[in-house]
Amino acid sequence: MITENSIYNGFITASFIVAAGVFIALFFVNAPYGRHARRGWGATLPAWLGWLLMEAPAALLFGLYFMIGSAPKNLAMVAFLALWEAHYIHRGFIYPFSLSDSRKKMPLLVMFLAVFFNVGNTYVNGRYLFTLSGGYPNAWLLDPRFIVGAAIFIAGFIINRWADRVLRKLRRPGETGYAIPQGGLYRWISCPNYFGEMIEWVGWAIATWSLPGLAFAVWTFANLAPRARAHHLWYHAQFAEYPRERKAFIPGVW
Repeated sequence: MITENSIYNGFITASFIVAAGVFIALFFVNAPYGRHARRGWGATLPAWLGWLLMEAPAALLFGLYFMIGSAPKNLAMVAFLALWEAHYIHRGFIYPFSLSDSRKKMPLLVMFLAVFFNVGNTYVNGRYLFTLSGGYPNAWLLDPRFIVGAAIFIAGFIINRWADRVLRKLRRPGETGYAIPQGGLYRWISCPNYFGEMIEWVGWAIATWSLPGLAFAVWTFANLAPRARAHHLWYHAQFAEYPRERKAFIPGVW
């Protein structure tokens, strides 16, 4: 008999397997949006609309799982809700309208793949936290795992927002070109925005101390590490003066 638990466990297992495949594939094929946009990937839509459509479900569905979940709606549950929504309300409803070049396009295929991931990932995390886990007691807020994990999440959130702001300020109104970002973590790595996002979800995995949280952290690395490498190589190809000492993704490592 097929039960929700069996379906859920299948999702978890598949997520780790697919993440490994995506990690390998993205070293050979750059996702065709942003600076790596190119023809041959089918119909497109405005990039801002693509970001809105693919990120908004994560914010909306997580809130829904919170409301319909059977776990007690205590302060610990609200804290998890707040961390998740801090990221996805920004990513889904603020970030798309901050893009400096409204003419950029995104392939529908990329948008649909991202929607599929976000819907599945939100189910895996939201359903676990607010129903299948049975809930976390308020005492969890004083557990070292939550304190450390939440602190790491917040640090990653701040790094991600700061890095995005630096990139936006590189362009004046109406400009569409690229320049070399400078200062802060950009002294050491090409993609602090991706590094910050990875830190966020590592913190989430620690704060929730859960398998779905770990799966999300693994997925984030599998998706963003190859993307950061592609950006790093692109910078070197475009700018002869690009700093050679910078790493791609992790300061002093890679």
